[in-house]
Amino acid sequence: MLDDIKKTLWASADKLRANMDAAEYKHLVLGLIFVKYISDAFVARHA
Repeated sequence: MLDDIKKTLWASADKLRANMDAAEYKHLVLGLIFVKYISDAFVARHA
């Protein structure tokens, strides 16, 4: 099950960066990392 999730995530990442410049992709990924950090911080504070 975990392998299926990993494969799906990698396939999605490949689709996202297929037509993107590395600089554009960097901004997208950094934005997603920031959203994940904020989400984790919110959950930790809420608990």
